[in-house]
Amino acid sequence: MSSPPRPVSGGHNDDELAGGKGCLFCEMTRQHHPQCARRLPTRIILVRHGESQGNLDMSAYTTTPDYRIPLTPLGAEQAQAAGRRIRDVVSSDADAAGKNWKVYFYVSPYARTRATLREIGRAFPRDRVIGVREECRVREQDFGNFQVEERMRAVKETRQRFGRFFFRFPEGESAADVFDRVASFLESLWRDIDMGRLEQDASCETNLVIVSHGLTSRVFLMKWFKWTVDQFERLNNFDNCEFRVMQLGPGGEYSLLVHHTKEELENWGLSPEMIADQQWRASANRRSWAEDCSSFIDAFFEEPKDSESSDSEEDVEENGKIKSLE
Repeated sequence: MSSPPRPVSGGHNDDELAGGKGCLFCEMTRQHHPQCARRLPTRIILVRHGESQGNLDMSAYTTTPDYRIPLTPLGAEQAQAAGRRIRDVVSSDADAAGKNWKVYFYVSPYARTRATLREIGRAFPRDRVIGVREECRVREQDFGNFQVEERMRAVKETRQRFGRFFFRFPEGESAADVFDRVASFLESLWRDIDMGRLEQDASCETNLVIVSHGLTSRVFLMKWFKWTVDQFERLNNFDNCEFRVMQLGPGGEYSLLVHHTKEELENWGLSPEMIADQQWRASANRRSWAEDCSSFIDAFFEEPKDSESSDSEEDVEENGKIKSLE
């Protein structure tokens, strides 16, 4: 016999609270008690790999599979420097506030990203690292097996004419394909957060670092912030070992403008509307999303005319029925 359903009330089950799970009341009423709020990472940091042999010499792709392309010596140095900068980012605020901090890494399975993570990891004591997960869904866009340089040059010219987001490389992927697998990864990421798999100590700040590739990282931002295709195509690529910090604002939203400056976002290709949205996210809370968040409605709908509102009032009879339209 199945057990009877638990009663729904404003109270909380102690086991639920101790386990960090949302209570039944919160789940069924869509309301939230402070003690039931999910524990979110303080930062999500996206890092592009260091300089690779393919960045230095495109002919490397004609004889070496993309996933085996190694870092150059300069790329290893870039990764070490990035590790020190990332450590400073995640530790400075926590140390000033007297809080503990830890890091969880996701990494693309490609040789250059794995090597980048090894060099980044030199900046972090082992006891600061919660874990590392190799994640195939944040790998590089597939450009189609071995890449003959002359052929790829012609294909990329075609991509410029067709559109960078929807163009699919022969035997490879489009950015839209990458979007689909990044969306799947984000669903898994939220499950990991909800299940508490990314934290060991509830009293410390958790930081996620995703070591990936330029286009994949831009697609990640597009999916997270709900950017349009046109907005995605405005974006400039990450430099080698450049990183973007999505930091949690006081209202519970992630924003690039908590850590970065408006000038940086402009240099990355964000439009004024995209920057305004980041400003909103830096201080907004989730409950005001429907009323206040930029939803790009103006791109599809015109502002209603004054005459339309007056006409609609005249069309309504006293009994509440709408007059027939001639």
